[in-house]
Amino acid sequence: MYGLPPELVVTADGPIRVVTLNRPADLNGVNRAMHQALARVWDHLTADADAQVVVLTGQGSAFSAGGDFDYMQENIDDAELRARTIDEGRAMVTGMVRCPLPVIAAVNGPAVGLGCSLALLSDLVLMADTGFLADPHLRMGLVPGDGGMVWPALIGLSRAKEYLFLGERISAQQAVRFGLAIRVVAADDLMSEAMSLAARLTKIPSRALRDTKRALNAYLEAQLPQAFERAFAGELASMHSPEHSRAVAAAKAKSATTP
Repeated sequence: MYGLPPELVVTADGPIRVVTLNRPADLNGVNRAMHQALARVWDHLTADADAQVVVLTGQGSAFSAGGDFDYMQENIDDAELRARTIDEGRAMVTGMVRCPLPVIAAVNGPAVGLGCSLALLSDLVLMADTGFLADPHLRMGLVPGDGGMVWPALIGLSRAKEYLFLGERISAQQAVRFGLAIRVVAADDLMSEAMSLAARLTKIPSRALRDTKRALNAYLEAQLPQAFERAFAGELASMHSPEHSRAVAAAKAKSATTP
């Protein structure tokens, strides 16, 4: 649907739209095509008159391993691409915050970096018992501009600093305790649970639901020109830093030797 590339698949189940990150052989790492599609899909969903609820998930064993290392290298090498990537990141975050449809993240495995941001920018998060959250932007020499600033609204400033600074994993059970997810589900049951929850949401008067989401997300909306913009500026500057270049080179070398 929507004329998107195969890296991001949208299917319809009645009024439910299932958005699937679709690079399973690469743990749904976000390459250029997927990044561009993620920046566009929220406008398509908003304009879809028949859509009422969105379920966001990953194909295969991972939700998303985050940014693709080759795509990171492309950004290191190309200043114009870096600027476009940040513009797309801004469109992605703004699109998710302002999307009137409730978004359920069905986190079917690891959600790392940008994958973690996509999960936490969703409205309701279901975690497979095999899943975890982590944001290692800083370990890669990057400012977390594509969603890191949503953390303080969800878990408080002090804990947000702890997990963004250190990039440590948050298990599915911890995510529920912290308020980052609503419940843990057996991996085999995750999509049926997500679709059941989506079906329940379709029974709620849509105008009231959308206006309630809009009101609640006003807390995030107020930070779009503040914390989020400062983070995007920092991310753009860090995308060509020596620290990031070294981190990407080390990551690519490690992945090349891993069976």
